[in-house]
This record gives sequence, C-alpha cells and structure tokens, in this order.
Amino acid sequence: MAMFSVKTSEFEQKVLQADAPVLVEFTAPWCGYCRRLAPVLDRMKDEPDMPAIGTIDIDEEPALAERYVVDTIPTLMLFKNGVPGPKLVAPGTAAQIKQWLAAQEG
Repeated sequence: MAMFSVKTSEFEQKVLQADAPVLVEFTAPWCGYCRRLAPVLDRMKDEPDMPAIGTIDIDEEPALAERYVVDTIPTLMLFKNGVPGPKLVAPGTAAQIKQWLAAQEG
C-alpha cells in the first residue's frame, strides 16, 4: 500500500473517510526513534494485507496530536471506518507492529 503524509486540512478525507483502514504514524523529524522506525514502515508498506500508512508530523499538525492525545512519539493508530483503535507507542520491531495489527482485525 501507499505511504503518505497527512495534513489537518486533508485528515478527514484521507483518514476518516477512507474506504479501507489507515495506519497513522504520529512522528517528528527531530525524533531519533521515529527516524529508526521510518524504514521499517517503508518496508512494511509493500507487504500483503498491510493498510495504507499515513504520517503526521506533530510539529506541523499539533491539533491532530492533541485531538488524539499523542504524548509520546512515535505513536501508531489504526483508523477503521473513521474510528481510531488502540495506540501502539514506540514499537520495537516490525513483528510487534504486525502482532498489534492482527489483534485489531475483525
């Protein structure tokens, strides 16, 4: 699937009104851990059954981080039918992300 950045002005259309689930990563360019996670997500985006991945820069879009109570980055949230699921904060591995996504199936 695709990986794309999300701005507040397009959040409704790209995430909340999406026809399929969207994995959203809250991130920032200064966050070292976020920079280490980025290539993992980039590799995962091409895997079968992986949802589209949207990234939100919390420095550029602080209202979205506040709206979803993102206190620590990176934070991942899976939006299905416009509804956010449980957060995954600072995942350690691709396997942990896959396990978290599998737990949200159904």
